[in-house]
Amino acid sequence: MRAVVRNRYGGPEVLASAAVDEPPAPRDDEVLIRVQAVAVSAGDVLLLRGEPLAIRAVSGLRRPKQPIIGRDVAGEVVAVGAGVTRLGVGDAVYAEADQGGFAEFVTVPERFVALRPRTLDAVHAAAIVVSGTTALQGLRLAGLRAGQHLLVNGASGGVGGFAVQLATAIGAEVTGVARTSKLEHVRAIGADHVIDHLTTDFTATGERYDVIFDLVADRPLRAVRRALAPHGTLVLSSGRGGRVLGPLGRMAAASVISPVVSQRLVTLAATRNADDLAELARRAEAGEVAPVVDEVFPLERAAEAIARLESGNVRGKLVLTV
Repeated sequence: MRAVVRNRYGGPEVLASAAVDEPPAPRDDEVLIRVQAVAVSAGDVLLLRGEPLAIRAVSGLRRPKQPIIGRDVAGEVVAVGAGVTRLGVGDAVYAEADQGGFAEFVTVPERFVALRPRTLDAVHAAAIVVSGTTALQGLRLAGLRAGQHLLVNGASGGVGGFAVQLATAIGAEVTGVARTSKLEHVRAIGADHVIDHLTTDFTATGERYDVIFDLVADRPLRAVRRALAPHGTLVLSSGRGGRVLGPLGRMAAASVISPVVSQRLVTLAATRNADDLAELARRAEAGEVAPVVDEVFPLERAAEAIARLESGNVRGKLVLTV
């Protein structure tokens, strides 16, 4: 089958098109998916580069154990294991794979696969998977309610865009932080207010928020807490950090501080599951979330898509067609 592979850590330049063996027949609890589209996510970039360095303890110390990256897949089931009960051959599905998505076929356990939204094609369904799941779980972790004021730091990206839409559907007041060129996009997807991070420090405006969903980590933790209501909740997910530990040091500090202050500081480690994908499908069909696809590339141009994502000039998601 066709795939895009890498045999060492690095940037887009290490990716190459190749012919590789198709996956073996699915095991009892697995489905084999013919991939029609796969989204490009920030997590793919980190795995491609092997950063932060701490992840190499799992992904491979000197070189990656898995040559094919890609988690956010949408396509058609072409084979099922003997124990699969919810899905059948021919079903249009989307799923979070454990890598391997930049290819024509990928095998995924059934518990991570759901029927994709009936209102969306494969390209737009793939754009939901990791970003939509992360946003949904982050707002759930925060306990966001109607009438509360949410600030999303990084509102123009994949996760941030879904967080804005989901929070709007809940009935929250939403402020989105993004760069100048993306403010109109953030307004268009539902934000009540926008802040240009190039000209305004959201932690210094005097505004206090019930919930802050921080996807960027570009302000000191103590400063972010000043923008949080006395009994508010800060959700930390990804963001910047050192080359070795990435955002883990910041998250550890939040875990230490949280028990001794009135504010709630929590870290999000999103998990893949079919139930959340099914909920996102229902919300997409109801018009509560609409994936924003900035650009579509053929699989063979995966390196170009990764470079575009790293440029920071993306609104929503980039998707590869297979």
